[in-house]
Amino acid sequence: MNQKEKILSDTKKKKMCSLERRGLIFILTLTGEGEHRLNPPLLDAILSCLHQVSTSQGGAALITTSHGKFFSNGFDLKWVEAAGPENIPSRFHTVGEKLKQITLALMNLPMPTIAAVCGHAAAAGFLFALSHDYIFMRKDRGFLYMSELDIGLVLPNFFMSVLRAKIPKPGVLREVVLEARKITGREAEEKGIIARGLSDSGETMASAVRFMEELSAKGWDGRVYAGIRRAAFPEIVEAASSSMEGKGPIGSRL
Repeated sequence: MNQKEKILSDTKKKKMCSLERRGLIFILTLTGEGEHRLNPPLLDAILSCLHQVSTSQGGAALITTSHGKFFSNGFDLKWVEAAGPENIPSRFHTVGEKLKQITLALMNLPMPTIAAVCGHAAAAGFLFALSHDYIFMRKDRGFLYMSELDIGLVLPNFFMSVLRAKIPKPGVLREVVLEARKITGREAEEKGIIARGLSDSGETMASAVRFMEELSAKGWDGRVYAGIRRAAFPEIVEAASSSMEGKGPIGSRL
């Protein structure tokens, strides 16, 4: 595979996401200028890219990023509502299960992972970012936001398992889930939610690439890395491996 070879797939053709390899680093990009709402086609496309990464030879790191103002604005609620009120619970169940598959794939991936967040990451989009080993985020714009309290939805147990594991400080977790705070990159770095806050989107990606080049050079055994990750966050693995409770989030507005 060439240094900057594009991995051709249906996801690239549909412009939902692309997968590129630069040396030992894979870069998964949510493409286009939209909100990157997580619906079945996009979730399946991401999962397909992660499968390609996990089965490719010689890769040693993954960076996930996006085009436009949004990393991801969460589940596609228009898709959830489109089939009528009676189908809302089952549609929430569908996208929830697919997100769990992505989280589990990231937990099992035999290499370090970074979410390079260059725009807003809200609700399920925030959770997707947290499912990576590191979050690097621009500080000049964008925020992290668990919007469920504001839109009248109860967070599923799976979401809370990831949030508790990745945001271990009770005070910070309270701000995220019980105050629905919109947290900037600068604040997220101060609170320990993200690993690094960078000046802008260009520096966010450049820093993520430099960091992953450093880790890739260590020549770690990917199976060992994945095993240690799973042992470090057993509650995420357990929650992502179990079936979604009920048929989706509980809410009064949907």
